[in-house]
Amino acid sequence: MTGNSRNNRLLDILGRYKPAPWRGRYSLSRLFFNFYLLVMGSFVAIAFFADVVISTAVKGITDDYTSRFMHGTIVLIEDELFRRPASEWPQMIKVLDEKFAYKLDIVDHWTLKLTPKQAENLDAGRLAIDADGDILYQRLKQTPKVLVVGPLSPDADPNRPRALPLELRIRLLTWSLIGFCLAIAVWFWVRPVWRDLEALRQTARALGDGHFETRAPAARSSAFELLTETLNGMAERIQRLIATQKELSSAISHELRTPIARLRFALEMLAETAEISERERLWQMMEVDLDELDNLIDSSLTYARFEREQPELHLTPVELAPWLEEKLNSMRILGRSLTMAVDSSRLPEGQRVELDLKSMPYAVTNLLRNAIKYARTRILLSAEVAGDRIVIHVDDDGIGIPEPERQRVFSAFTRLDRSRDRATGGHGLGLAIVRLVLEQHAGTVTADESPLGGARFTLAWPLLQNVTQS
Repeated sequence: MTGNSRNNRLLDILGRYKPAPWRGRYSLSRLFFNFYLLVMGSFVAIAFFADVVISTAVKGITDDYTSRFMHGTIVLIEDELFRRPASEWPQMIKVLDEKFAYKLDIVDHWTLKLTPKQAENLDAGRLAIDADGDILYQRLKQTPKVLVVGPLSPDADPNRPRALPLELRIRLLTWSLIGFCLAIAVWFWVRPVWRDLEALRQTARALGDGHFETRAPAARSSAFELLTETLNGMAERIQRLIATQKELSSAISHELRTPIARLRFALEMLAETAEISERERLWQMMEVDLDELDNLIDSSLTYARFEREQPELHLTPVELAPWLEEKLNSMRILGRSLTMAVDSSRLPEGQRVELDLKSMPYAVTNLLRNAIKYARTRILLSAEVAGDRIVIHVDDDGIGIPEPERQRVFSAFTRLDRSRDRATGGHGLGLAIVRLVLEQHAGTVTADESPLGGARFTLAWPLLQNVTQS
């Protein structure tokens, strides 16, 4: 799959998740009312349940207090009635009713609608109290008559204008104030949440439209800080991946032209010549071009893998001096007549470092391969400890790198003018991969002037990395 087709595929996938115009239009007022009703409803339900529990718990205490408080008054009324015959009780109760602040009456037992508990109290000669605690019933000794006292509350007097009980009015006022204060608190909590949701929706919509430079603003609510950071990180990653794919597609297309053109030229020459020596020379040229194509593909895939996501880092402690000797010896066959040496004199004896045995060897050998291309007679691989970091130098006595170009050489597909020939040319990916390997190890790679007169490449990373990380 070509780079352009991969880009189109990625854009197509992202386009599928583009929000429709009607989706996500969740207004601030709707969010406020939904959340307010949920909170207020839950609060009222909890308060009502608590009120029922508390009322049930204190009812027995209240009834007992009312019974003891009214017992003396009822005994006095009962004594006053029994001084007279039962026929005069209705007239007597009217006289007493005018002297009390609450209503008095005498009724037959069978006319009352009492609960079993109240009827049991009456039959036992005890005071019975209604559910509201406002009316009292006392049986007049062994007669079928019952003395009714109350309602005790003036608001319950049927002759007075009907009004809401004071307790109910206080509760309504209290709940109104609580509801109003809760509405203000919910509004100030919901408003920044809604703004963050709207900002995230707009950002996601812009990303779905292909505007990968868009970033979500800083979250006003702490609840969305992590989500905002994740979304911005995703957008940055997508933007970097697409830029990398475009860069790779363009650069690889350009790099492929030269070896393919040489292969085509060699095939045409091969068809026109019958000389054995010339045909062998053309075959060798074609093998070199095929090796170049193979290296280009391998380097491009390696670079793309590092740019897409760094491979998992598996750190292993190794003794540095023997490890450097091993890497240099593996490259001697390419150096041929060059003098290649390792200088570990500035390392403490037995110095160990932590590194990834899969990626770090690529960085060191790639710098050695680069030095072999440009060195005239000598290459030196040295190491030292600087503070809490390990430092490795690769020096050669070649033509060196001009100072303005020393940072640019670590960018992908960057080659200096002097390297654009088949003898020393590459694809500009080797040093870029070295940079990515060192970033994987939380380190750096730099280019400078070598004491040998050529170029010096320096790798530096922490001696100890406490955790294995990606």
